[in-house]
Amino acid sequence: MHRNTKAVIAALLSLAIGLAAVPAQAFDLTNIAYVQTAAGGASIPVGHAEFCATRPAECQPNAEVVAAMPLTPDLWQQLLNVNTLINTTVVPVTDEDLYQVAEFWTYPNGYGDCEDFALAKRRVLIEAGWPASTLLITVVRETNGNGHAVLTVRTDRGDLVLDNQNGDVRLWSDTPYQFIKRQAQDKPARWVDMIDTRLVVASTN
Repeated sequence: MHRNTKAVIAALLSLAIGLAAVPAQAFDLTNIAYVQTAAGGASIPVGHAEFCATRPAECQPNAEVVAAMPLTPDLWQQLLNVNTLINTTVVPVTDEDLYQVAEFWTYPNGYGDCEDFALAKRRVLIEAGWPASTLLITVVRETNGNGHAVLTVRTDRGDLVLDNQNGDVRLWSDTPYQFIKRQAQDKPARWVDMIDTRLVVASTN
C-alpha cells in the first residue's frame, strides 16, 4: 500500500524545533564514543559518486563545519522520530530488484535499499536544521560479511547510528557492525576510512 511520505515528512518538519547554527566546538573527538578516522581519503562508493554527479549541489563542501551537535532531549526525540518515520514509510527493496543494477543511490519513492534510507534521513534532518557536517552516510560490514549503509550522526554524546534494520538509535559501538568508511565532515563528496579495531562487536539483542 502506498503511503503519502511527503505529507508525513511535512507534518514531522512542522513540529521540528528551529536549530541555530552551532559553531565548531572543542568536543573531544578522540573519545571512545566517536569512531576514529584515518588520515587521507578513502575510495568513494560507486553509487555515491554517481549520486554526486547527478546532484552536484548536494555534494558541495560544507560552508561551516560543525564538529558535533549538542544533543538536547528534544533533538534526541527528533532523531528517534526521523528514524521511525523513514523506516516505516519506505519498503526495503534491493537495487537489483528495483532498478536492475548492482548499486544505485537515490532518494526512495516508497521503496529503496539501505543507502536510500540513509539519504532520506539525512535530507529530513538537514531540512529540520541539523548541520550537514554532522550527518554522515557510513559504510559498515555486517556480521555475515555483507556491506550495509547507515547514517552516522555526530553529537556531543558520541556517534549515533540511524539504521533501517533497527528501530533504535544506538551509539556506534552498540551496533553489530564493523565500521569501514564514511563521508568527510567538510566535504560530503569525499570519504575517509574509519578505524574500528574492536575484536567483538555488539550483539543484535
